[in-house]
Amino acid sequence: MTGNSVALEVRSLTKVFGRGEGVRAVSDLSFRVEPGRVTGFLGPNGSGKTTTLRCLLGLVSPTSGDTLVGGHPYRELHDPLHTVGAALEASGFHPGRTARGHLSVVAASAGIARARVTEVLELVGLAEAGNRKVGGYSLGMRQRLSLATALLGDPSVLILDEPANGLDPEGIAWLRNFLRSLAAEGRTVLVSSHVLSEVQLTVDDVVIIRKGELVSYGSLSSLSSGMNATVIVRSPDSIRLAESIGQQASVTVTTDTTGALLVTGMSAAEIGALAFAQNVMLHELHAQEHDLEAVFLELTSSEGGAA
Repeated sequence: MTGNSVALEVRSLTKVFGRGEGVRAVSDLSFRVEPGRVTGFLGPNGSGKTTTLRCLLGLVSPTSGDTLVGGHPYRELHDPLHTVGAALEASGFHPGRTARGHLSVVAASAGIARARVTEVLELVGLAEAGNRKVGGYSLGMRQRLSLATALLGDPSVLILDEPANGLDPEGIAWLRNFLRSLAAEGRTVLVSSHVLSEVQLTVDDVVIIRKGELVSYGSLSSLSSGMNATVIVRSPDSIRLAESIGQQASVTVTTDTTGALLVTGMSAAEIGALAFAQNVMLHELHAQEHDLEAVFLELTSSEGGAA
């Protein structure tokens, strides 16, 4: 499979549901999803993620602003199934139809060769279960079938909403490697997920929204580096050391349940130098960088909910 360079753009997107003031689900949201990279689309429940994805796919009309696929609105794409593959839910299957039967119907409607059905079943690990009825599938198997459906047209862009939901640990690891391999082919991959620990292992870039507004956008590495690291310190003379550290400007010192000092605003090297100067013995000294979950919670705290 080969991918073409097709970027996704959200430009000043606003969506208000209802008349009058209505419910503002998305407000002046802008970001770009680049080819060859996996982008995580994150936000608390009700933050406007699903509305944004549905606008991208032409399922919802924006109140103002634009959503573009390769510079064009989805509805203007000449061959949408071969350009964008999307999986927004894993429940839209007839329970009495087999996975192969479901894919064959979709393929026939889009003029896709039947051989492609076998290919995508193998790609997502459903080759042996392809002739079983979907009604007997687990949630994880339906997730794989959703992904297979999205891949039928060999698209340049993939838009996936919670694709790891229902997968076991082995399946999650498979999905991570699979998405990264698709991006390595030059495809554009946008993934919405609440499994932040897995997102951190998968994505290159992150878009975080809160109450329909953008709160962070950029590479995963820049997002984490922009937060102050917490330095963990253990010392038999922790009280005296804490007093000395606390006298430094813009430094916060707290103590965890084990008695270790948690210091922000001062590097491990600076703390080590201070302890050496005061002849204070250290048993432990290391910086604990913020993981994605900590950054996400800090950026989206006090979430009140949006449509």
